[in-house]
Amino acid sequence: MATNVYFQNYNYFNEQQLIDDLVIESIQIYGVDTFYVTRTVENFDNILNEDDVSIFNTAYPVEVYVKSVDGFEGEGDFLSKFGLQIRDQATFTVAMRTFERYVTNDNNAITRPKEGDLVYMPMNDKFFKIMYVEHESVFYQTGSLQTYDMKCELFEYSNERFETGIDVIDQHYDNNQTSSIEDLQTLSNTDLIAKNIFYEEEGQDIIDFSESDPFSEDITFPTTN
Repeated sequence: MATNVYFQNYNYFNEQQLIDDLVIESIQIYGVDTFYVTRTVENFDNILNEDDVSIFNTAYPVEVYVKSVDGFEGEGDFLSKFGLQIRDQATFTVAMRTFERYVTNDNNAITRPKEGDLVYMPMNDKFFKIMYVEHESVFYQTGSLQTYDMKCELFEYSNERFETGIDVIDQHYDNNQTSSIEDLQTLSNTDLIAKNIFYEEEGQDIIDFSESDPFSEDITFPTTN
């Protein structure tokens, strides 16, 4: 049984284009300006399934609609055995045509928002990491899709490099970098909650490495005749 050929509800391009225009205009009215920051994987570890030297090297200005209108989602702020944990989450909606216009036209390899990339929100000066991208949040109005929903959580900085050319982004974590620190005292001055010196001093009373340090790269073994 076929649908009525006289009513083209789902393959009429002009109506699809009209809905696209209305969605884009609505986001421009009610949304906020953000930057979509792309990630480049430099040294992926197939065993741990992670990349320790990710570089965020390009930032594209895009307008998004903050779907979490009542505040951040997720577990919020709480104290755990690891200290204060901030688990804010948010959902950002971006129009597909907007993403194609600002991002895909500049880099054809990026056809949609990618998990692992960041959304920088200047309004509250925070970075959000994209955890999942839903492309069917609005289900085929007139037979087409109009938006991506980027489900994000607050980004936890871990010495990633930022080289976007935008100072407010590239310099955001300069005061938190620890990758170039060579001694524990400087590390404790930078990271106030670091307890590396405490652990080292406590360890001296437990393990004696005066003769041979099994964790040292310069370890030598005595020779026997």
